[in-house]
Amino acid sequence: MEWDSSDSDLSGDDEGFLLNDGGPLPFPVDSLLQPAPCGFVVTDALEPDNPIIYVNSVFEIITGYRAEEVLGRNCRFLQCRGPYAKRRHPLVDSTVVSEIRRCLEDGIEFKGELLNFTKDGTPLMNRLRMTPIYGDDDAITHIIGIQFFTEVDLDLGPLTGSTAKGTAKSSDSFRSSLLSCRLTPDGTRNSSRGLSGILQLSDEVISLKILSRLTPRDIASVGSVCRRFYEVAKNEDLWRMVCQNAWGSETTRVLETVPGAKRLGWGRLARELTTLEAAAWRKLSVGGAVEPSRCNFSACAVGNRVVLFGGEGVNMQPMNDTFVLDLNSSKPEWQHVKVASPPPGRWGHTLSCVNGSNLVVFGGCGTQGLLNDVFLLDLDAKHPTWREISGLAPPLPRSWHSSCTLDGTKLIVSGGCADSGVLLSDTFLLDLSMEKPIWREIPVTWTPPSRLGHTLSVYGGRKILMFGGLAKSGPLRFRSSDVFTMDLSEDEPCWRSVTGSGMPGAGNPGGIAPPPRLDHVAVSLPGGRILVFGGSVAGLHSASQLYILDPTEEKPTWRMLNVPGLPPRFAWGHSTCVVGGTRAIVLGGQTGEEWMLSELHELSLASSVI
Repeated sequence: MEWDSSDSDLSGDDEGFLLNDGGPLPFPVDSLLQPAPCGFVVTDALEPDNPIIYVNSVFEIITGYRAEEVLGRNCRFLQCRGPYAKRRHPLVDSTVVSEIRRCLEDGIEFKGELLNFTKDGTPLMNRLRMTPIYGDDDAITHIIGIQFFTEVDLDLGPLTGSTAKGTAKSSDSFRSSLLSCRLTPDGTRNSSRGLSGILQLSDEVISLKILSRLTPRDIASVGSVCRRFYEVAKNEDLWRMVCQNAWGSETTRVLETVPGAKRLGWGRLARELTTLEAAAWRKLSVGGAVEPSRCNFSACAVGNRVVLFGGEGVNMQPMNDTFVLDLNSSKPEWQHVKVASPPPGRWGHTLSCVNGSNLVVFGGCGTQGLLNDVFLLDLDAKHPTWREISGLAPPLPRSWHSSCTLDGTKLIVSGGCADSGVLLSDTFLLDLSMEKPIWREIPVTWTPPSRLGHTLSVYGGRKILMFGGLAKSGPLRFRSSDVFTMDLSEDEPCWRSVTGSGMPGAGNPGGIAPPPRLDHVAVSLPGGRILVFGGSVAGLHSASQLYILDPTEEKPTWRMLNVPGLPPRFAWGHSTCVVGGTRAIVLGGQTGEEWMLSELHELSLASSVI
């Protein structure tokens, strides 16, 4: 399903939503644009059992199931009364179910009515239309389901379970208002005062004051409400505002620099970065080389450039050179950048980007032991020169810590390993916009267990997420898969445990959590989701599997992301960075026997249009 359809016309009777290849759906678009709100479901026909990959907000509101509860499942759960029912309800017509199965097997469209149930057990009649979508090779790639729900007068008694009661209280009023939108003989609603009022507004007001405040996912749903909203929701300026409000102005600015972004369009870019339907691995062929060979280096992105600094050379030699790979170039190749006053050589440090083109190095292990110094380099300067930042009250010297940046000006440092192998649990902030920066430890009443080899990611503007690492547990150290978050916009920031046994606020997010690991990489996606890849994992677990978590959800849910293409062969020791907001570049890796830096891999998050 194509969210953005700016290249289509709505003239004639057989207009349709666009598919990925620009072809119309094989059914009239009026089935989507009827005045009654409809549920919209897309399943992946190439995967076993047709798992759901997209549902719209109307589906969530009417059924009571949130998207994260149903993604990856077959839609037959709606035939069961409540989330804990194991079998189809006896009142569901098995003849209709058999007909659905036959149509799916034969690759033909299904139309019919089927009894369904909301999460709280309320019966609904689902007037269902299922249409197969064919790819270029005439194979069915997706199934699109359009659902018109109506209330059913069946007294089945209350559904046991407190969860269902809570769900019913929170969604009944909105669901009732949607289900009460009946069609009169002239095709209008009999209870549409609110809708009529909004339609009296101009397209400009609807776009700027209402739709621009919604999420990309919701805009796609609004476009299916009526013909006028469908037209309004095609506007590229609207999509840009939606993306900027949802992802932040900095992310939007970076996305604008992606080669081919204008041809791709904001609507399609929003869809692909939300659904990750276009995500794919590919090996990246570049010229040049990073020599001498090394491991334990650090890399980051500056616009569409990858920058690598330092690392551990032969015989544990600490390195202090700087290399740049410009991916905007038609033939990218590693370039050794000659810079003045380089920092002392080191490994186990962090490299971050601040203020657009400035690189900041912190800590690591050098010839004289552990470090806690800070160096800044303007990569775009005529004569690039490293300069040391003498921040007052610095944290303890450390290596294998984690860091991230806020607002493009603030460096956050967390944990790591101090002298004598002592693990740390502190969190420090350094504001590099100040004339004389001062380190400030963020005071908290409780900290996660001390650790090294973890990741620190930013989401939602000023929130940070910590994942994994080698964590201390009493006198022992174990690989961790715990998740902790902190909101630095609060007056008194505090760590909150999203998952982890015996810790304040501990819970267990839904889905399958990644196996415990350290030395992995975590990628922050537009919209706040965190993608986890690789690392040192015990046992036979595959570290090449991708996991995704949305910490902004009320109940964060882990899910595995199946991505086509060939992922990196090497399990751990990677360094990664997101280039242009749509490309995660993975460098290096270790098999356990040798370090590799010659292979680069790219996880493309959106279609490449160059």
